[in-house]
Amino acid sequence: MARILVVEDDADLAFGLEDDLKTEGYQVEIVRDGVTASRRAREEAWDLILLDVMLPGRDGFEVCRDLRRAGFRIPIIMLTAKAQEAEKVLGLELGADDYVTKPFSPRELRARIKAALRRASGDLPHVYRFGDVEVDFGRAELRRGGMPVEATSLELKLLGAFIRSRGHVLSRNQLLEAAWGSDTFVTDRTVDHHIVNLRRKIEPQPDEPRYLVSVRGIGYRFDG
Repeated sequence: MARILVVEDDADLAFGLEDDLKTEGYQVEIVRDGVTASRRAREEAWDLILLDVMLPGRDGFEVCRDLRRAGFRIPIIMLTAKAQEAEKVLGLELGADDYVTKPFSPRELRARIKAALRRASGDLPHVYRFGDVEVDFGRAELRRGGMPVEATSLELKLLGAFIRSRGHVLSRNQLLEAAWGSDTFVTDRTVDHHIVNLRRKIEPQPDEPRYLVSVRGIGYRFDG
């Protein structure tokens, strides 16, 4: 179930969006100003942000710009009553994924949301959690039980590959391609060595892994 942060200071419109999106099966949170939007966007793992331009505190352009500068890749659809081309261009140049001008039909907005979520489905979430582990890809950090765990860039790339394909078996060749690239000569034993190290950092019992599972003769599967 996708989680959507709706940033809209018009109470009637905000509640209308909330009802409509919840009917579609989304989890929705409403915030009413730009300062709160910037904070909440960083505090939780969102799948999409609906962001009004004209907001108290900080406008939507500022919120969008700061999130992109901070490395957040959450899809952002901007909502505005302004129809000028320059406003749309500015929003897109600041990193917005789409732009909807008020008044808009709920049907059109739902279609744009679904399209944005589809485009982003191949991307990693900014933060991914499983068990007591938290992987913050935006900050390139690994935490366990709230405490930082030292992780190499290769280990984070491996985790990213596993999370993208969670529930599916990845061969060693696929892991080599994802973490090392096609132009690097690395043996299967090297991959296995990094998996062992990664298990020490994320598994409750590394010798009996529950997240990074070996699939004999094929590779590994992530069940997080």
